[in-house]
Amino acid sequence: MSNHHTYKKLEVVGSSPESIDAAIENAVGECSKSIRNVEWFEVQEIRGHVVDGKVGHYQVVMKVGFRIEGS
Repeated sequence: MSNHHTYKKLEVVGSSPESIDAAIENAVGECSKSIRNVEWFEVQEIRGHVVDGKVGHYQVVMKVGFRIEGS
């Protein structure tokens, strides 16, 4: 076991018609399917799509951090 860790961050955009929280959950869930050792996220930007004067979709630009295996 190493006494240090090295990490990498990826930028992703999560989306949801329901909420900002759901957009974050969707992004983290999808990343976790193909990336091992996901450990944190940082929200960079929040935006949305408006349809007929109402929020149609929430979009969250975020960085997802994961630990490089073996570090």
